[in-house]
This record gives sequence, C-alpha cells and structure tokens, in this order.
Amino acid sequence: LFLKHTGGLPQPGLLFQIFSPPLVSPAAERLRYILGDDDEPPNPTLFTEMDTLQHDGEEMEWKESARWIKFEEKVEEGGERWSKPHVSTLSLHSLFELRTCLQTGTVLLDLDGYSLPQIIDDVIEKQIEDGLLKPELREKISYVLLRKHRHQTKKPIHRSLADIGKSVSSNTMVFSPSLLSPSGHAQSRSMNDISDTPSTDQLKNKFIKKIPKDAEASNVLVGEVEFLEKPFVAFVRLLQATMLGGVTEVPVPTRFLFILLGPAGKAKSYNEIGRAIATLMVDDLFSDVAYKARDREDLIAGIDEFLDEVIVLPPGEWDPNIRIEPPKKVPSAEKRKSVFSLNEVGQMNGTAGGAGAGSGGGGSDDGEMFCGGLYLDIKRKLPWFPSDFYEGFHIQSISAILFIYLGCITNAITFGGLLGDATDNYQGVMESFLGTAMAGSMFCLFAGQPLIILSSTGPILIFEKLLFDFSKGNGIDYMEFRLWIGLHSALQCLILVATDASFIIKYITRFTEEGFSTLISFIFIYDAIKKMIGAFKYYPINSDFKPDYVTMYKCECVAPDPGEYKSFSALDGDSEGRGDATLDWTQLSKKECLKYGGSLVGKSCKFVPDLALMSFILFFGTYSMTLTLKKFKFSRYFPTKLRKLISDFSIFMSILMFVGLDVLFGLNTPKLQVPTDFKPTRVDRGWFVFPFGKNPWWVYLASALPALLVTILIFMDQQITAVIVNRKEHKLRKAAGYHLDLFWVGILMAVCSFMGLPWYVAATVISIAHIDSLKMETETSAPGEQPQFLGVREQRVTGIIVFVLTGISVFLAPILKYIPMPVLYGVFLYMGVASLNGIQFWDRCKLFLMPAKHQPDYVFLRHVPLRRIHLFTLVQIVCLAVLWILKSTVAAIIFPVMILALILVRRLLDFVFSQHDLAWIDNIIPEKEKKKEDDKKKKKKGNKGDSSTAASSCSPSLSLPSLLLPTFFPSSHPFHQHPKMGVPIASVVSKDLRDPLSS
Repeated sequence: LFLKHTGGLPQPGLLFQIFSPPLVSPAAERLRYILGDDDEPPNPTLFTEMDTLQHDGEEMEWKESARWIKFEEKVEEGGERWSKPHVSTLSLHSLFELRTCLQTGTVLLDLDGYSLPQIIDDVIEKQIEDGLLKPELREKISYVLLRKHRHQTKKPIHRSLADIGKSVSSNTMVFSPSLLSPSGHAQSRSMNDISDTPSTDQLKNKFIKKIPKDAEASNVLVGEVEFLEKPFVAFVRLLQATMLGGVTEVPVPTRFLFILLGPAGKAKSYNEIGRAIATLMVDDLFSDVAYKARDREDLIAGIDEFLDEVIVLPPGEWDPNIRIEPPKKVPSAEKRKSVFSLNEVGQMNGTAGGAGAGSGGGGSDDGEMFCGGLYLDIKRKLPWFPSDFYEGFHIQSISAILFIYLGCITNAITFGGLLGDATDNYQGVMESFLGTAMAGSMFCLFAGQPLIILSSTGPILIFEKLLFDFSKGNGIDYMEFRLWIGLHSALQCLILVATDASFIIKYITRFTEEGFSTLISFIFIYDAIKKMIGAFKYYPINSDFKPDYVTMYKCECVAPDPGEYKSFSALDGDSEGRGDATLDWTQLSKKECLKYGGSLVGKSCKFVPDLALMSFILFFGTYSMTLTLKKFKFSRYFPTKLRKLISDFSIFMSILMFVGLDVLFGLNTPKLQVPTDFKPTRVDRGWFVFPFGKNPWWVYLASALPALLVTILIFMDQQITAVIVNRKEHKLRKAAGYHLDLFWVGILMAVCSFMGLPWYVAATVISIAHIDSLKMETETSAPGEQPQFLGVREQRVTGIIVFVLTGISVFLAPILKYIPMPVLYGVFLYMGVASLNGIQFWDRCKLFLMPAKHQPDYVFLRHVPLRRIHLFTLVQIVCLAVLWILKSTVAAIIFPVMILALILVRRLLDFVFSQHDLAWIDNIIPEKEKKKEDDKKKKKKGNKGDSSTAASSCSPSLSLPSLLLPTFFPSSHPFHQHPKMGVPIASVVSKDLRDPLSS
C-alpha cells in the first residue's frame, strides 16, 4: 500500500528509516565516501543556463529563459530584461520527478566530447542501445537539439528567424524526408552555425565579469515536441570542459549537459524539472557530488541529501509568485560537507586561517631561548618582506594614503601645539612633524605589523607636562632629564622584548581590548566636538542683531588726544609727517585705526561674520558626507566598480567638497597652520640633546623610576592596539610581530630622546582607520550575492608614504593653508565613530534601550541570560568611567597603571561569572566564528538524533503546490518566521536535523 501510494518510486531510505532510524541515512553514508577526501582542490564554480525550446510557426529555436551562478535570474515575460536575482523556489513534485528522470534516463559520466554534434550523437546512440529511443527518431531528435541558441542579448525570435530567409508551410515540413537523409542531416547542422569558438556576442557580454575565473558551465535544455511518446532524458558530464560555441551566453566551457524533451502538453512540468536540476547544480554540495559521482546512484544520493535539507512552504500561506530576496549572509556549505567528511573531527577542531591574536603572539615555542620571541617574529616576517612592497601598488592605496595623511598631520599639529604650550616650546609643531615622519616611516619599514600607525597620545602629553613642571620647579634641565628617562624606558622595552614579556597579551581579552578601544574612540569624538564648541567662543553668533535697527549700526575711528597721538607717532617711527590735520580718521581701516592709536566707537565694531556657524557646517558636513559616501558601495546607483571607488575615496572627496565650499564663501575660518621653516621651535636648542653636564649625576639614575611609568604606558598602548589590529576578523594572512613591534618602539624612543622629539606609540583609532581603508572584497560576486570580505591589503607602502609626506609638509604649506580646521575636526569625528563599529561592548550597551523582542540575534544572547550580559556590561562601563576620570585629571600620571589594572579586573570576573558565560561574552573569538562553531555543534548534535528522512513519505505522484527552499538562508533569517504568515514553516525533514533556532 505504501509503495502504491508513492507511485512505486524508491525514496531515500524511506520505509526503513521511518521505523528503524539509523544514525546516518543511506544517502549520507554514500556521500561520505564520495566527498570524504579533503585533499583535492576545490571544484570550479558552475554557471548554469537553462534554454527552453521555442516554436514560431514552423520554425524552432532554443531561447535562454533563466540562469544561475548562486541565485536564479529569469527572463521577464516581456523578454526585454532580466529579473532581479532571487532564491529559487521549487515545487516538491519537480524534485521527485527529477529523481525519477535520473533513475530512468541516460547518464553519461566522463564522456569524451569535443563538439555539440558529437555529444548529441553519443547521447542518442546510448538511448537507442538502452532501448529508450526508437532508431527512426534519431534524426528528429538530433535536428531539435542542434537548433540555434538565442540568448537574452540577441534580438527577438521573429526578427532572428526572418533573417534565415526560409519559409516552411507546416510542422510536417520541418521533418521532411529531405532532412532525414544524410545530406538533410548535414544541412540541418549547417543551419545552426555550430562553432567551437566563442562568438562576438559572447566575448562582448559584460556578464562575464560576474563569473569567477576558471568557472565552468552546465547547460539545461528542456522542451516539448510532437513526435515523442515518452520523455527523452539525458545527464552528461564531459571528461574535459569544452567550448560548445553559441550554446552558452558567455564564453565559458561546458562540463555538464541536462536534456529533457517530452511529449507536448507538459511544458510547465518540464520547465520546473529544468529549474530543479539547475538549482541543484549551483548548490555547493550537489555540485561536488556531480563532479565526483561514479555512477547514477551517486547522483541520486546527492538529490536525497538535498531533499534532507530543503524546507517546504505550505501552499495556502505563501504566494509562490513572490520572489524571495537573497539573504545578506549566505550560510556556508562547510557545515553540510563536514557531516560527510571522513576527517570530520579534524575539521571541527581546526583553527581559522589568518594571523589572529595567536599568530606571532606573546608566547613562543622557543620561549626559553634569549630573544626567542623576537627571533621567531623576524623569521615569520622575512618571507613576506618583498610582498609588503609590491602589494601596496594598488589604487586603493591612494585613498588610504590621503586619508591617513590628513589624520596624521592634524594629529601632529594638534599635539605639537599642545606640547609647545606644556613645555614652553621645547617641543613644538616642528618637532612633532619631524618626529612623526622619522619614527613613523622607520616603524612601517621594519616593524612586524606595518599597518599600525605611530602617533603621540594624550597620556604621553600629560606626562610631558608634569615632567616639565617638575623640572622647572626643582631646577633640573628638562631636555637632559627627559633624555635619560627616554633612554631608561627604551632599555626597559628592550628587556621586555628579550624576556618575551609580550606573553601578557594572552590575558588581553575582549574585556580589556574593547574597553581601551572605546576609550580612545570617545576621546577622538569628545575632542572633535570640544574644538567645535570652542569656535563658538572665539566667533560668537550675532544673536543680538536686530534687522529693524540696521540704520543705527555703525563704527567710527576716533582720533586720540594730540599728546597721545604724538607720543604714539614717535614710538612708531612714523616719518611721513602726518598729523591730525593731514590724517582722515574716518577713512582708516580697523587695522590702521588701531595702529595709529585710534579707538573704535559704535554698535557694529564688534561684529564678525557667523564663522562659528560656517565652521559647524564644514565640520558636520564633512562627517556626514564621509559617512554617506562610505556606505555608497551598498547603494543601487551606478556600476559596482564606480560605487566601490567612491566609497574608497569618500574622505578625500568630502574634504575637497568642503574646502571648495569654504573658498567659495571666502570667510576667514580657522585654517591649518603648518610651519614653513625647518628649524627647532626654540632658538636656544638644537637637533641633538647632549646627555651630560647640566644635571647632577644622581638624576641619571633616578630617572629610571619615572621611566617605568612611561614603559608601562607604551607597552600597554602598543600591545593592546596590536591585538586590535591583529583581530581574526581582519583575516590577516601575514603573521603578527608583537616582539618586533615593541623592539622598534624602544629603539625609536631612544632616537627621539636624543633629538629632543616627542615619543611615539601605536595610535589605536588611526590604526583602525588604516585597516578599514585597506579592506578587500571579492571583485566578482554572483548576482544577488553580497561581496565577500577577503581580508586587508597588508603592505608597508601606504604607511611609509604617509610619513614621508608628513615630513615634507613644511614645503606643502602654501597648499595646506587652504584646509579649514573644522573640516579636519570632521575627519576626527568620523574616525572616532567608525572605530566603534564591530565592538561588542557598544552592541551590548545598546541592549539596555531595546525590549527583548526587538533585540538583534547576537549569538551570545542565545547562550547567556540577559541579566548576566547587562551585569558584565555595567562592569565595563564603570571601568571606562574610571579611566575617563583619570585621563581628565592630574591623576592621569597613573593612567598606564590603570590600563594594566583592567587585566586584573578581568581576572577577578572569573569569580563572578561562569566560564560558560565568559566564553560567549568575552572570548576573543570573533562573532562570526562563534556563530559558525555554534551551528556546527548543533548540526553535529542533530545528526545523532532521529532520522532526517522520516517525513519523506510524501507521495511523488500527488500534485503538490508547496514550495521548496534551498538552504540559502541562515536559520536565524526572518524568513523562517514570516511576520505576515504568523505560522512556522513546515519542513520535509525531521526537526532534529533542522536548526532548532529557526523557530
């Protein structure tokens, strides 16, 4: 009765799995041996094209109706354009019919084919040998299969066929006796212009840019004819991919052919079967099966596995005409493949690629060897050294150079000015420029991680101010004292390198890393806004201006008393002999009036244009335009390459835009001031600090104590920034070099101390901005598929050029003077805000304001109670507040010690939170990796449960209007619980094999 109900079709382990479920289904067991070898190179990407047989009166041709790379694109009914890419929705019945077709039709694997006519002849011959086709139908089948193929780029059928210049009166004439003769057979082939070389239309097709290199094609041909009594079905895999001329719309060699010709009256059914096999061919797992299949049963096992994974939509609760948009993140096929891998355990326990926090980390295998960590860093980095240069020659590097250069010179000018105020100009803007150029370029040239940008930092500025005040109050020579502190600190850094002290980064978890990164981001945001508020103080808005009393607003220059004027003239040395009688005070400018001792009288004398308002427009406009253009690559306008180019140069374009706006208005907004002479800020100091002679001998030894504070600050700042830069989610290929980085920071500190230049350490925000400006994505992506993040362009060129440009900025002063400071403050604001992206701490802070039902599907919310997450976040907020208070007061001298204390606080949290909770909210494994591991564990657990094919007893003979969704959507995608449907989606598999989170 069961077999009768199912039409007698053998199903995937159907009957026996229902009553006695094995741990692994027969299909999975078979695929385990097909896909078990992981050492083979990956198979090429498949481009699938489906052509449908079209009749126009007496003539016929193959017309392209759909195509797939990852998602389906249909030719719209009007035939004028392609549809938007969408997820293929298949009828359940079509999959069962496809399974039957492969069971009963012709399957030729590794056919040695060199042309389409030869392949067609071999297929027909095989059909006749197996008794599936009558010999007298050979010529008719061959004639149909060799008709011309018209693709979407060509003109409509009535125009194309008119060019043939032939008219046939009836269907019978198509298969006239002349065509059945050998000469007629040859004539039918010559009419199609079959060629092995790509046509001009194929070579000009721009769609080829969407297809990965070395891709291969699978062609699906479906249609109905009058002369067949039963379907003609063939699945062909060629031994070598072969160019079949005009069969495919793009010049891609064909590896697979699926042919389905059937009796008239079932065109819709044939079309659905064609869509089913086309969708299967672009499925990652089934395509591997198709490449490695040894016989017909392997292909059927691949279909059975596909049936295990699909999801059915009830017919009354979803309109099949609705096209489902491709998801933003397509789940990886690896978790499906891992089930069938023979070394599944090895895959599950493997580590992700890239140089994460563990690559080149603090500890070393040669930890007992003196300088073992430094030796390993050099050993790891040397093979990459040549590529660090030639990989930098890319157009993306230009935008990164311009962006980071403007950030660096702004930082150099800002900190140089503040250092000048704090140290009585012993260190000023000129020293800041020279130090930034020298230290930065040397670090980028030789360091372990050249993506790190060196800069002066706030804590170092505070230390310099306190050191200068202490020296001045105790009669100690500041520059000499500072030199010895720098030398002691450099020596301490080298000792830390020699003893592999960088192992401490193993204890820098997300708690410490994100707390420090958020603090630096807030400092950038706060300083940018603070400087803009200061503009309103110096250039107040004329809020008391009354337009109705404009006639009363005036300003006059009043002459001084004669005695005062004469004394002023004598002091001024005015030899022009002008006096009260000769000088017209009413015609003098404001500057001249004050010069000659006059006074300004009137209500409008203090009037200034609304420079503060203009400055705010420049500030906020630069920030908002940069933010908008950075996201432009995700918009719908313009081609992909142009969108990406605009996104890469977003900051440069924003700066040009608002610099031009400032020049257009001509207001005297504050401009970038760059020194024009290459000389020390103070005339009484040179470019070299002599170490002896000005201070008592004990100062040289006592300076080791304050040097210890500087060392702690530099060590923590450098290593935390390095951990952030070397995150696994950045997918860095080249190993990190924590020991090598610290080594060069120590060397450069000694050099800067001897030259009287500021000290430099890794700048967190600018380094993150450098990383973001060099991110790479796939250049070709399937229609509907989001570009995949490939990693970061790891090279030394951008950093070196940035710091060389900083050094020669003295000679660029005539150009740089046109850049308004508010524009650069806008860049600072953007850098601060952009560096907050992807920080889990910031995401957890936003959860305080969200009701539980509206919270995003963060993976840690699946495993940790919300109140525990809030408690952990509150601890981080308190630590951040303490650091902020310390930074803003005189107590900032102990700021580096407090950063070190963050690690201790994190260790104490082990007594408050369970290791399970901490593993999800504080582990340094990236969020994406956690989700993948979580899904893998659930998948593995599900495979040990009930059989997945229990529900596959649905009758294939019934007409089922329900739809099947391939596994394109992650389990958490909102489609799995559609808001308008209000009901869960039924699955053809048991609930144990579905992701339990889908409900």
